[in-house]
Amino acid sequence: MKLFTFHFAKVSIGTAVKALLRPPTSAQVPGLVHAECMSKMTLGAPILSPERMQIRQLTMFASWESDTAIDDFLGGTQLGRALAAGWHVRLGFLRRWGHITEFDGLPESIGEQDPEAPVVAVTLARMRLPQVPRFIWWGKPVESLVRDHPGTTYAAAAMRLPNTVSTFSVWTSQREMVDMVRGHSEVPQPERHAAAMVERQRKDFHFEFTTLRFRPLAEYGEWEGRTHIVPTRDSG
Repeated sequence: MKLFTFHFAKVSIGTAVKALLRPPTSAQVPGLVHAECMSKMTLGAPILSPERMQIRQLTMFASWESDTAIDDFLGGTQLGRALAAGWHVRLGFLRRWGHITEFDGLPESIGEQDPEAPVVAVTLARMRLPQVPRFIWWGKPVESLVRDHPGTTYAAAAMRLPNTVSTFSVWTSQREMVDMVRGHSEVPQPERHAAAMVERQRKDFHFEFTTLRFRPLAEYGEWEGRTHIVPTRDSG
């Protein structure tokens, strides 16, 4: 079974640009299946704001063959050591909706899952550039919904020009996340995500899009002054 990681780290401009232009590949890194390097964005930030693309705050979403491969990358490569100075979570796959070529082969689901268990959700999309204005119009209310939701312990977005966008969110339970998606949360304007999905079905914003759901396995490091970002049953 493949492992996945999501990383956040503050790096030099040179490291960030190199990673964005030439992300690590399976040919270069033993045990790496695929990696997406992106710049962090703050969910809900104004469109014309430096918070929209924080180039020195690098994110990486990756699939791996083993924990050993992850450890060797983090300890034995320049980019890995830069990422190791930040925070990352290791993930076990649970469920897929949609399709991205680079993550072909994942099943739709591994089977029955505990609705009260913590979960990490990752979206990854390749934008249709003419649809970016529509995507922003419908997406910004969803960003605020996820960012402010009482069921999330951390939520962020990321992008790589010209057309890759991603979201990352940690939830106290799968139930909280599913209720948000379906518009059933007890929050103001709970239908924001559901309405955006209806609009996407009417006319797609992307030419490829997937939502992936994961079981958090372990987290490492510190990010924005925080540790223990992933909740446990006891921590609520």
